[in-house]
Amino acid sequence: MRLPKPKTEVVGMVSLPFRQIHLDFHTSPLIPDVAADFNPEEFARTLKDAFVNSVTVFAKCHHGMSYYDTKVGIKHPALKRDLLGEMVEACHRYGIRVPVYISVVWDNWAAEHHPEWRQVNREGKFVGAEPFQAGWKWLCLNTGYADYVAAQTEEVVRNYEVDGVFFDIVMQWECYCEKCKRDMLKQGLNPENPEHARQFARQVCERFMSHVNEIVKRHRPQASIYHNSRLRVGVSREAHFYTHQEIESLPTGGWGYLHFPFFARYVRTIWREFLGMTARFHRSWADFGTLKTEAALAYECFHALALGGKCSIGDQLHPRGKLDRAVYERIGKVYRRVAELEEWCEGAEGVAEVAILTNADLEDGRLAESDEGATRMLMETHWQFDVIDRFGDFNRYRALIVPDRFSPDQQTLRKLKTYLQRGGKLLLSHRAFVDAQGNFALADVTGFNLHGESSWDCEYLLVGKALAEGVPDMSHVVNASSMIVEAKNAKVLATIGEPYFNRTWQHFTSHRHSPMAKATRRPAIVQSANGQIVYFAHPLFRLYAQHGYLVYRQLVVNALRRLVPERLIETDAPSFAHVTLTKQNSRNRRARWMVHLLAYAPIRRTRTIDIVEEPIVLRRVTLQVRTGKKPQQVYLAPQRTDLPIDFADGIVHLVVPEVSGYQVIVMEL
Repeated sequence: MRLPKPKTEVVGMVSLPFRQIHLDFHTSPLIPDVAADFNPEEFARTLKDAFVNSVTVFAKCHHGMSYYDTKVGIKHPALKRDLLGEMVEACHRYGIRVPVYISVVWDNWAAEHHPEWRQVNREGKFVGAEPFQAGWKWLCLNTGYADYVAAQTEEVVRNYEVDGVFFDIVMQWECYCEKCKRDMLKQGLNPENPEHARQFARQVCERFMSHVNEIVKRHRPQASIYHNSRLRVGVSREAHFYTHQEIESLPTGGWGYLHFPFFARYVRTIWREFLGMTARFHRSWADFGTLKTEAALAYECFHALALGGKCSIGDQLHPRGKLDRAVYERIGKVYRRVAELEEWCEGAEGVAEVAILTNADLEDGRLAESDEGATRMLMETHWQFDVIDRFGDFNRYRALIVPDRFSPDQQTLRKLKTYLQRGGKLLLSHRAFVDAQGNFALADVTGFNLHGESSWDCEYLLVGKALAEGVPDMSHVVNASSMIVEAKNAKVLATIGEPYFNRTWQHFTSHRHSPMAKATRRPAIVQSANGQIVYFAHPLFRLYAQHGYLVYRQLVVNALRRLVPERLIETDAPSFAHVTLTKQNSRNRRARWMVHLLAYAPIRRTRTIDIVEEPIVLRRVTLQVRTGKKPQQVYLAPQRTDLPIDFADGIVHLVVPEVSGYQVIVMEL
């Protein structure tokens, strides 16, 4: 179950510090007193006292203002000092690493002074903030603007001893400016074809990333490089442009508490190093005058450690240049605890027994409902899992879960069939591996076929004994139509009940869907004759994300147990607790396995925001961990308190006396 190593053709590897700050400074040129209160010694000392060992500071912001002595860009008109230079020098004196931030596609000064550099949408309008609207204007990276940003980058990395570059807002939509249209035609692409426009936009971004990467590495060979705003399923195709990955994921800022664990499980299969980036704000970026609870900050940082990542907390410096001491007192409390755990987190890799195989779509960074449902199910039932795209290594996992949809292609089909020939297992649902013409691409290996969707707007599941554990003995509604399954050589595990009629204005009954009218023999869940594949005819993963009906989750777990009967971890921890496994391998000491127990519960207290106010205390949590061999020592970290264990049949049995929010259990093998 070792994880794949990242590509290194362009930018190489870096080792990231655990306790980082991402410091924004998007400051209007209308603000008159920029850095008036800045004291470099106080700035660096505040960070050091908060256990911060890396801070990403600003060279250029979204307003297009530079905060150093620039000959290329526009220095903020109110800035009377070389703010960037002073920050870098002061932080280095305290041993704090300093990457630098450069805003790319958002640059309001450039947009206002060079409208010919702006991105244009299909309707011929500028992309971004409209006239008389506050907000950011989008620049096109296929114009002279890209050279402008490259020159700024070279100026910064040549003149300042920065430890990395964070390029932000590296996003090119389908742009229909005159230059993009002309260049598409030169390549034989049709600007009127949206797919051609997307393909060209990808080329533009990749050309920009390659250009600025070369500049950075020429002047700062050991620097880290990251291009933000491009994280989505499919970014593995761009892995060679990055030294690491940073998952910008502010749970209260629109990302939610599911975004980070999904993408952490994805990026850790591609990059050795990744950060979980949250922020100190109550809501989202630049929510001045607010401070997230200590419990929320702790939960979000510990979640990164539990999945094999490192921590970054976002802040925005006040225009006058003074860090808020109360903010860094709170950050320090959390980062002190992170520092205490680093011994067991440095070089740790996530361990997974199964993986979610999801569609690779570089144009869509949103979390699909089917992926959300699958992630929730597996987290709530404590399976150890990764997320992979079609370019991932299938053979690392005992089973693959393909939730609700997956567009087949010949290369992926060949990989999947090889995986099955080697004994791999597969759990599919609804339109997974169904092509645009409605053909089921795996019919030759599954023992069943699919023939379109039923005409019902709701159906009922009649569950057989094989999947009945924990499922109430009744018909269970599914508010969606199923695929019509022809079970040629497959075992039927559940069948479909049909309602009286679909709900329309002409015929309806009661408040919602009609009840079941009759049972049918039409398959709802089937398993291939060789036992390797289980298929659900309904989109249960999407429906779980929408409705949270626990029967759907139980059915998936029961099916997974048929495919993977010997789980890595069994526990009686509650469903809201996160239970994850990481491992360290070293030539200098015994291998270690770390079980991470997280007990926090975000609660929806507003219409849009989940709040974490306090950790939850769990007592006497039982764990069964399939290590294969008896550990030489088992103890709590960082307390180093030994735990008694029983060991039988390759499984460690133990009881964790107490978990107050977060507890790591170390097994020295």
